[in-house]
Amino acid sequence: QVDVTAMAWLFSYVDVTNCSFIVAVLSIAFNPLFWNVVARWEHKTRALSRVFGSPHAACYCLGVVILMLNCVRSHCFTEAMKSQPKLEGLDCHWAYFLGLAILAVGTLFVISSFLALGFTGTFLGDYFGILMEAKVTSFPFNVLDNPMYWGSTAIYLGWSLM
Repeated sequence: QVDVTAMAWLFSYVDVTNCSFIVAVLSIAFNPLFWNVVARWEHKTRALSRVFGSPHAACYCLGVVILMLNCVRSHCFTEAMKSQPKLEGLDCHWAYFLGLAILAVGTLFVISSFLALGFTGTFLGDYFGILMEAKVTSFPFNVLDNPMYWGSTAIYLGWSLM
């Protein structure tokens, strides 16, 4: 027999049937699926590079689309968080400031990753044939293997706590 007490407790705080929750989950799942499918398609066909006239222009356009999709995802996430019940224990100053600190660390990792990789390094330039001269080993890559992913996760965790 399985004890579902913990799951029942969790579902008393998360309304998975809420429309904004479903849209947020779909947008969170869609973004990486989209950019990976498009990048692999570009790598195999070079179709975007031909349409835009160069791999750099195509990469920049895909990067802008990814940024716009991330704005939509963030908006959907925010709306979902606003529509969900709150844990009483997290409705206090310490939880807010802990969330703010986690968000700040996540932002540091994301921004420093972007600065270390540049636009084309961040937005799948290798799939367009735009390669970096050497592997990036400076901060934050000397602290974490995937600082952009860990930073993004920390941002959403901090945002959730806040």
